[in-house]
Formats: sequence, C-alpha cells, structure tokens
Amino acid sequence: MTADPAAHRAPGYCCPAMAEFAPTEVAHGVHRFGSRLVNCYMVDDGGRLTVVDCGLPGFWDQVEPGLSSLGRSLQDVAAIVLTHGDNDHVGFAERLREASGAPVSIHQEDVPLATTKEEKETEASLVPYLRHPAAWALLAHFATNGGMAPPPVAVVDTYEDGQTLEVPGAPRVLFTPGHTSGHCAIHFERHGVVFAGDALCTRNPLTGKVGSQLLPSAFNVSSERAMASLGAIEATAAQTVLPGHGEPWTDGAAAAVEEARSRGPT
Repeated sequence: MTADPAAHRAPGYCCPAMAEFAPTEVAHGVHRFGSRLVNCYMVDDGGRLTVVDCGLPGFWDQVEPGLSSLGRSLQDVAAIVLTHGDNDHVGFAERLREASGAPVSIHQEDVPLATTKEEKETEASLVPYLRHPAAWALLAHFATNGGMAPPPVAVVDTYEDGQTLEVPGAPRVLFTPGHTSGHCAIHFERHGVVFAGDALCTRNPLTGKVGSQLLPSAFNVSSERAMASLGAIEATAAQTVLPGHGEPWTDGAAAAVEEARSRGPT
C-alpha cells in the first residue's frame, strides 16, 4: 500500500474546504469523498447509487456537486448504508434521507447511536492521546463540520449478519463488533471492495500513524472484539479495503488484516 504523504502532515495540516473535495474513483464504480480525515463513499451500480457512510454533517455541501460530477442526482440515490452509528458516519444521513427518499440501514445494535445519539462507553480515555497533534486536528475538524452533534436519523431499517442487501451493488453484511456493539463491514463482491468502516483504518485518527490498524482504544467498546472481527474482513478476499479513516488499501484484505493484527491495539 502506498500511503498518502499528507497523512504525515498532521501538525498544522488543515483539510481542504469541504466543497473542494471532489469524488475520486477508488474502484470500478466506487467513489470516495469527504476529507483527508473522514471518508464517505458512493457506489454506482447501473446508474443507481448506494451511499456508504455519511461522514460529518458539513460534508453535505459536497453531495449534490459530487453527484453532478458523476452525471447523477439526488434522485439516483437509492440507499444509504451505515457501517455503524458514530457521529462521523451518521453525519448528513438524515438530510440525505429527506432529500432523496433513500432508506437508511444499520445493524440493530447501533440503532440507538444513530437515532437518539446515545453515546457509547469506550474502553479507554481520550486524554492520553491528546499529546498527539493529530488528535487536536481531528477534534477541530469535528467541531467545524458539525461532528459533535449530527442530526439523528428519524427512520432506519435494520440489517443482519450475512444478509445480502437489496440495494444497488447487492452487498453482503459482515458483523464486525468491537468498535461499536453493532459495527458491520459491507462487502460489495462485484466491485471487489469491502467497506471496513471503523473495523480498521489506514491512518490512525488520533496519532496520525499510517498503515492498517485498529482504531484507538479510546474509540472502541472492545479492542479484543475488534481484533477478533478482523477475520470476517480477511475472509472476503476483497482486493480493496475502504476504511472510514485513511487511504484505500489496495493490497488485498488478507494483507490489511495481517498488518492490523501485527500492530495490535492502538
């Protein structure tokens, strides 16, 4: 995997203005948008779109221009799939649901996070990570893009482990708890990608370290469960792993999982 040099510039590094971060194709029909710190994705399957994760509320300004750049519109958004219910994945989901009419789906265990903004109890404190400039950059990014209190999603559908979703791309749900109790990865086999959500990342959002790894313990309900869940991602044999934080990993799911396991909890 070739890491983005910008990931090493956490001290003093500002993300580009949201409206300027245009969708980038990272696999056939799969487009990444958001910012250098938080990712969202669109999957175009025959002209109908599935949005996977909705980043921060401030990213909404990218949505219509991004769709237009792909020759699509809000009416082409058929589904919104959330890997889990954290603020930086719920983001603009409610606004997109209202504007497009597309249903939002999430695992039952994470419904309270998405619909009431109930806070999860993590296994470690954030405080020790605050010595890293990257942690302050992340907090500032959240604050300036509405990430501290995104609008809750008014209506959600739920999915189950192993379910093939009836949405564009027909992805399969992989239950990967640990980051949250209901975290799931989403495997789009036809597109050769697995959306890891926060089951793993390629840039640690609190330390700035690059490479495949678990999210920091301060963000996990159980790093032990998160480590055990990596096997589900490995089993996909997907060529490309798309994380919620960091650059796409294009060296295969097995290599991504091997590196994350070797690093251990972060």
